Amino acid sequence: MRILNTDVLVIGSGLAGATYALKAARNGLNVIMICGGELAETNSDLAQGGVVFENPKTVNGLLKDIQTAGCGLCNIPAAKDICVNGHKVIEELFIKDLGVPFDTDKNGKLLLTREGAHSKKRILYSKDTTGHAMLSRLLRQVKKTKNIKTFTHNTAVDLLTLSHNSSETLDRYYPLTCFGAYILDNKKSEVYAVTAKKTVLATGGAGQLYRHTTNSPSSFGHGIAMAYRVGARVMNMEFMQFHPTVFGKGKTFLISEAVRGEGAVLVNSKGRQFMNKYHPMGSLAPRDVVARAIEEQRLHGDKVFLDLSAIKPEHVKERFPNIYSKCLEQGVDITKENIPVVPAAHYFCGGVYADVNGRTNILNLNAVGETACTGLHGANRLASTSLLESLSMGAACAKKDFEDIKKTKFHIPVPREWRSPRAKPDLNLIKQDISTLQSTMWNYVGLIRSKTHLQRAEKILRHLHNEIAVFYQDVELTPELINLRNGTQTGLLITYAALKNNRNIGCHFIS
Repeated sequence: MRILNTDVLVIGSGLAGATYALKAARNGLNVIMICGGELAETNSDLAQGGVVFENPKTVNGLLKDIQTAGCGLCNIPAAKDICVNGHKVIEELFIKDLGVPFDTDKNGKLLLTREGAHSKKRILYSKDTTGHAMLSRLLRQVKKTKNIKTFTHNTAVDLLTLSHNSSETLDRYYPLTCFGAYILDNKKSEVYAVTAKKTVLATGGAGQLYRHTTNSPSSFGHGIAMAYRVGARVMNMEFMQFHPTVFGKGKTFLISEAVRGEGAVLVNSKGRQFMNKYHPMGSLAPRDVVARAIEEQRLHGDKVFLDLSAIKPEHVKERFPNIYSKCLEQGVDITKENIPVVPAAHYFCGGVYADVNGRTNILNLNAVGETACTGLHGANRLASTSLLESLSMGAACAKKDFEDIKKTKFHIPVPREWRSPRAKPDLNLIKQDISTLQSTMWNYVGLIRSKTHLQRAEKILRHLHNEIAVFYQDVELTPELINLRNGTQTGLLITYAALKNNRNIGCHFIS
């Protein structure tokens, strides 16, 4: 088995992972960054609306909005740290260093917008492709940095821990400690190991567990499942956020909350607004409220649309060029017609428990971004805090790891050989099982849940999990099989958490 050695291994190439990689490398650390597809194929790249940019002097107003949206379940000390540190990282790295083209007025002053559940304009944006604007500049710099090695189309299989994977027998008595990961080279079908002083999980969320999602194809909860298997603490697993407005005709794609922030409103098939009966903020209510309201309209046989008539056509084209062109491709001119919208799985508020520096309960294993759960989002995420959390945690984690590596002596043993069966898996069977997983999660563990549905989901997923455990041991690894294995594990964790929580709160709603 091939073994690579490095200072830090970063699993994932979104905003959190790439920020970490660049910051760590600039401190002189050697970095290996892997991703299952191309570097930019991430949820970060798909983010449209923007990133919170609140002056630290007025952060208390932001914290109040975060706690209100999160239904009182947010970790406010963590939230404050992320908001204050995030503002600094945006200013120093993304504006001054990388020169991200955020929108400005004619005098060069940064423009701010407002989104759902925000009490004022505080969101920095780059047209309606903010995530792409930030990540593309960041990855461009990552590629230029000599001590960062990037491996595309390489999928993490399992984490290495001293108690499970060391070739030295007595390492079982060490505290629970990570020292890298087994990696699958997707193109060669070869498993190799990367040993590292620090390992960073930045694999994004778990939207692909659901039939309808805004997420990138790799979002099966990989980091959560891998961490859980080696003993990491996970929390708030029942809180999957559904975005209220995804294009509801033909090809699905996100319709940013910023559209409503600029004046668009939700209407039914008769053109009547309905959100005011659900929440005082109307169409700008928190996402969980809006998503359930839309679903309720749909369950009663109605359709829901986004009405942009209050926004001047030229401003629509200038402010939302990506959304305008995508809708036009699907036959909808949003300067003249309403946009059909439906909810879809969007953001995972739970994850691997970590502090604001990415520290988990496993030594030398970090989790950052959507993979992590700091408590920032509570039971429901406030709009445009995801990119903020990613870049803040990525930078803070890199700083902390550099300090640790500088003063610590690490025990890095030779990992055990990976056993590689050569029998080819049945890809049709894997596809069918993934379809079963996605249908089960969408129908039974979705926007509106019931105890009966959750019990049904648990039974289906437990059976699927047991079948995969046997199947997995006997066949050659593929990315699809890893998706299925990790997705089923994460789906079970979500279902277990939902069954245990009898309280309707935020993203978790039992009818």
